[in-house]
Amino acid sequence: MEIQTFSYDNRIVRNFAIASVGWGFIGMLVGLLVAFDLVFPSWNLSLPYTTFGRIRPIHTNAVIFAFVGNAIFMGVYYSLPRLCKTPMFSTLLSKIHFWGWQSIIVLAALTLALGITTSKEYAELEWPIDILITLIWVVFIINMFGTIFKRRERHMYVGIWFYIATVVTVAVLHIVNSFENPVSLFKSYSLYAGVQDALVQWWYGHNAVAFFLTTPYLGLMYYFLPKAANRPVYSYRLSIVHFWSLIFLYIWAGPHHLLYTSLPDWAQSLGTVFSIMLIAPSWGGMINGLLTLRGAWDKVREDAVLKFMVVAVTAYGMATFEGPMLSLKNVNAIMHYTDWIVAHVHVGALGWNGFLTFGILYWLIPKMWNTQLYSKKLANVHFWIATLGIVFYAVAMYTSGLTQSLLWKQFTAIGTLQYPNFLETVLRIYPLYIVRAVGGTLYLTGVVIMAYNLLKTAKQGTFVAEEQVQAPALAPEDPQHKESKHRWLEKKPIQFAVLALVLVLIGGLVELIPTFIVKSNVPTIASVKPYTPLEVEGRDIYIREGCNNCHSQMVRPFRSETERYGEYSKAGEYVYDHPFLWGSKRTGPDLHRVGGKYPHFWHYLHMNDPTSMSPGSLMPAYPWLLTDDLDTSTLASKITALRGIGVPYPAGYEQRAPEELRLQAEQIAAELMKSGAPAEPNKEIIALIAYLQRLGTDIKVPAQQ
Repeated sequence: MEIQTFSYDNRIVRNFAIASVGWGFIGMLVGLLVAFDLVFPSWNLSLPYTTFGRIRPIHTNAVIFAFVGNAIFMGVYYSLPRLCKTPMFSTLLSKIHFWGWQSIIVLAALTLALGITTSKEYAELEWPIDILITLIWVVFIINMFGTIFKRRERHMYVGIWFYIATVVTVAVLHIVNSFENPVSLFKSYSLYAGVQDALVQWWYGHNAVAFFLTTPYLGLMYYFLPKAANRPVYSYRLSIVHFWSLIFLYIWAGPHHLLYTSLPDWAQSLGTVFSIMLIAPSWGGMINGLLTLRGAWDKVREDAVLKFMVVAVTAYGMATFEGPMLSLKNVNAIMHYTDWIVAHVHVGALGWNGFLTFGILYWLIPKMWNTQLYSKKLANVHFWIATLGIVFYAVAMYTSGLTQSLLWKQFTAIGTLQYPNFLETVLRIYPLYIVRAVGGTLYLTGVVIMAYNLLKTAKQGTFVAEEQVQAPALAPEDPQHKESKHRWLEKKPIQFAVLALVLVLIGGLVELIPTFIVKSNVPTIASVKPYTPLEVEGRDIYIREGCNNCHSQMVRPFRSETERYGEYSKAGEYVYDHPFLWGSKRTGPDLHRVGGKYPHFWHYLHMNDPTSMSPGSLMPAYPWLLTDDLDTSTLASKITALRGIGVPYPAGYEQRAPEELRLQAEQIAAELMKSGAPAEPNKEIIALIAYLQRLGTDIKVPAQQ
């Protein structure tokens, strides 16, 4: 048997590891600033670039795509060559992938801070960056499959199954959700509108969690956990059931983010049913991971690496139990739009993704630097302080979420809302926001301790850039050898990827196609008209400032909500909303029926200083809206772009749109002047007021007699 000598490139693994730690610190630091913004609203500094609405998506993108993304690539570039017993397909592609991904992260941070956003959660980046993401992902796919094709192992290990499912599914999710009609280099409108946009977005949003934050990490778990424990995976058969059932079921569950909204009931029910079924494969993976440690529990007590991994897998089990529970309508009615969702998300991000990343780093860095970990004691300190941080964070937000819901739904003995003013409910949970910030501080402190420990580890060792290894060449297959169908499939990466893609597409197609082609899913309402030119500009300002990060535009059919906000929302009201702005969390009140609720003067003063209208408000001030001129240079292009995706503006309307905008702006400014506000018709505040006053006014609900 021929023995071949080759080497593994540790440089690319090192680069992604450094990037993961560095971006992780930055992303979590921004998250801590977000938390303190709600404790001390003055920390927003009354600057456009530091408000909660703009930096919150910076935090989520940095943690998901910078911290976790780089950690995924670190793990894949280390494990894949070793599982295939071959170097990565192309060192050049590896470098392009690394620098391309870092450039995407930098562009994301800059554009989001500048208010250049699509507003779609986890997909806020504008179309040029979407194209760059696609190109870099293709580079990764070529490099990964090129490596698999030249492997010296006949069968693909379970970790590779999850890597394959990740790359093909993320590609589909990203492309479908990113269909946009560009207006300019920095502005586009979603191809989809209203209900359809919401379904596509949460089909993407839920499965971005599934196929970016879960499946690749399961692949890493199946490689690094057995390595760290020096134990084989508990069950090969359970791995098969776990993998195929997970990727098939997960893709159906997106609509559970839209329960009780204007989404058709059949789609909501599908999301609920498949979400409940997801418990089985998810817990199958957790059990497979934990039982891999059978016989190694004494080692777990001493080894910080295994401590991190055990808690990570346990957090995965907790999060994947809670997700299906939140998809039950009676539970969702209580917890959705509250801080409970924030706790749920962070149990997964801080526990599952964060702790598994930390465990891998503590195991990996000493190996690549050919040394021992600098301080096991510091690693254990990191474990306990980070665990305490998660507990503080999660318990505070679970409590806050339940408190919010109970206060929102509380009625007096005579049948009126006990807390009709939304701000009353915010002030009640303010102490819990302080506890959340303390928990975040503890967790970030642990990251700093880890960075110091890993840096000292690297300094005391010698980096092994090229790890020389030997392996036998892949021998010809014995044609008489019989094996199971799945063992045969494990030798066929293309067939494996195609089958995975087909299973993933089934759920997506069944949910998306009927919503687009069956008109009864989105009934039309004759009184709903397109936005005026001034309202279009105001809506874009609303999106730019990230208002949808705190305010929903979806009144659900609950008595507590219709009493507080007005008539529940109808699907036909959103047919011209590109993109939809339903929101996913209420830090402030719902705005779908805010039109006409307050005079122009109230909105003018509220945006300049929220506490002047709502004493104790945690909302940042937006004084620049009162002084910055409204840029209408792209108005004609906006009208043309919206008409191109179905908004029924008449031909040539873009020519007279500026005049209509001017007339409406002058009318609003004149009314403000009468109230004593020194308003000018060419300011951004005028456009925003026009948009806010339009919300929810297209349908007229008969007054009760």
